[in-house]
Amino acid sequence: MPPVLAFIGKPNCGKTTLIEKLIPALGARGVRVGTIKHHHGDIQMDIPGKDTWRHKQAGARAVLLSSPTGIGFIQDAPVDTPVEILVSRFFQDLDLVLAEGYKDSPLPKIEVFRSTVYDKPLQDPGENIFATVSDVRTRPNLPWFKPDNIEELVVFIMEKILQR
Repeated sequence: MPPVLAFIGKPNCGKTTLIEKLIPALGARGVRVGTIKHHHGDIQMDIPGKDTWRHKQAGARAVLLSSPTGIGFIQDAPVDTPVEILVSRFFQDLDLVLAEGYKDSPLPKIEVFRSTVYDKPLQDPGENIFATVSDVRTRPNLPWFKPDNIEELVVFIMEKILQR
């Protein structure tokens, strides 16, 4: 199973943008990356009126859309599926999974913060934070990376998470 690294922080602090930059930078070093976005509300991936949407609305508990360019899968879940189960089912052939969210999980975490959006970072960021990405230093006891310093962050991730 590939390691999972979670990016946590308040809304609109740059988590998605950071992950978007990390994916090609890690890929350029030969790392096969997958992502998981943890969402607290209902999933709305399908287009109303299209066939797969109609299947789901008719009561299908799982719907899979397959094409020559990809696979989309929607399934009912009675509870929030643990990230470890998701990774073991869907990401076995990858080197690293970047997760957005999972603040309360035991995963290793990097906190993302923007001082232009919020006065303070997360008050209770949970355990296992081992670095921060921010425009200002927020946690003096942890390694700190500026949001545009992608290459240094990639080296850190490769050394600390992938141990390469």
